[in-house]
Amino acid sequence: MLFTSHSFVIFLILLFIIYYLIPKKFQWILLLTSSYIFYFFAGNWYLTYILFTTVSTYFVSLKLNQLSVLQSAYLKEKKASLTREEKKEYKAAVKTKRFRWLLLCLFLNFGILGILKYTDFAIYNINMIFNQELSFFQFLLPLGISFYTFQSMGYIIDIYREKYPAEKNIGKLALFISFFPQLIQGPISRFDDLKETMFQHHEYNQRNITFGLTRILWGYFKKLVVADRILTAVNTIIGAPDKYQGSYVLMGMFFYAIELYSDFTGGIDITIGIAEVLGIRIKENFIRPYFSKSIVEYWRRWHITLGTWFKEYMFYPISVCKPMLNLSKTCRKTFGENIGKRIPVYIATLVVWFTTGFWHGGSWNFIVWGLLNGIIILISQECAPLYEKFHSRCPIGHTFYYRLFQVTRTFWLMSFLRTFDCYRDVSTTIKMYGTIFTDLNIQEILSGGFMGLGLTLADYVVLILGVTTMLTVSLIGRRGSVRKKLSAKPVLIRYAIYFILFLSVLIFGAYGIGYNASQFIYSQF
Repeated sequence: MLFTSHSFVIFLILLFIIYYLIPKKFQWILLLTSSYIFYFFAGNWYLTYILFTTVSTYFVSLKLNQLSVLQSAYLKEKKASLTREEKKEYKAAVKTKRFRWLLLCLFLNFGILGILKYTDFAIYNINMIFNQELSFFQFLLPLGISFYTFQSMGYIIDIYREKYPAEKNIGKLALFISFFPQLIQGPISRFDDLKETMFQHHEYNQRNITFGLTRILWGYFKKLVVADRILTAVNTIIGAPDKYQGSYVLMGMFFYAIELYSDFTGGIDITIGIAEVLGIRIKENFIRPYFSKSIVEYWRRWHITLGTWFKEYMFYPISVCKPMLNLSKTCRKTFGENIGKRIPVYIATLVVWFTTGFWHGGSWNFIVWGLLNGIIILISQECAPLYEKFHSRCPIGHTFYYRLFQVTRTFWLMSFLRTFDCYRDVSTTIKMYGTIFTDLNIQEILSGGFMGLGLTLADYVVLILGVTTMLTVSLIGRRGSVRKKLSAKPVLIRYAIYFILFLSVLIFGAYGIGYNASQFIYSQF
């Protein structure tokens, strides 16, 4: 049941109607049932994996909570009789028990993710290194396993840190983990954020429903009118690297940047819109990333929840763990205070970006992509004082044209890095980079070469209009919510815009046979 299928639209309509007709206390139960129905249609065997994650997370979270409660009760009861040293030893013993339970849950769930997602990558490398011919397993990835695993493991880590008590209702925890709009491509939500609205009673609210449906429609516009149409040209270019080189590689970078943004943010718009119709608030995952003036700013605006997850559950723990502090202490003595204190940051950053690349897929392309992002971020941070001096002393650093240069530079830098997503291996990607300098025949494209990429002139016209519309909405959005501005317009104007957007999706959407559209890119993660 794809987000872009007829069955999903019917599923949504029925859900919205029933949701506001049934007694409010059953709303969250309806959402849980709907989420499992959705997941069942994605593959009935997939339910086994998400059920295991839910059950293991539930029981371990209760165990962690129980150990904390027992510790508090014991220390309160023995307050007068225990010495300070005995209290310290008891706390250390309980902490060890809790940490072992945490490791067990992390090992089981990340282990499943690792086996399903990275076994063939390990076999590929074994074959390459030891000249073997081991067979690949070719496991099918359960829908959204990377997203729901990260979301549930973030929850268990929060319980371990005693950020909030464990959820005692296994059904509510199951809904948090399996909430169907998020299964395709996130966002990766936090339990303390979602529980505020997910389990409340929701009355019919015309504003929420209108805003949510508008957001859903806008997501379909991005996906069907822009992303799926330009995807044809992207696949043509990257599918024939021997034929499309030089200037075509640059065109492919530009087209892929548009396609990825339209596809990913379109899916997130649909997710947030569905939740909004249901009265549930989900955090934004993108904030106009292509307006970023640096790669650091870009990653604060792109896939925000994934970056937050890595920062809170990996970067900070690595930076302040005991071995890292000892290493930092040694480095300060050897290399000086200034360099020594940076070592933990360097290592933690590279580990996080290695993992970020690996999270995207079992391929050296993604690993190289992740490490290059980390290296460039570290270089930019080290050069920050130089940038500040330049901006303070050079008047051009405060002009609109310089900011435009920064935005353009960041866009193309990220497009170059993102090319590792496209080609089949690292060597092919590097070879394609080389052709930009050896075979940059822009005249070939300008003289009609772009017409050989599977798109007609009408397709290019629709793309230009679609991208222009997206850019205009983003520019307006910098000054406040576009939907709020639209809601202040007269009824006729407002609904005329809704109707035009709906017709655009219906008429100009890129569909397959029977009006079937392709799946979202991040569903494979």
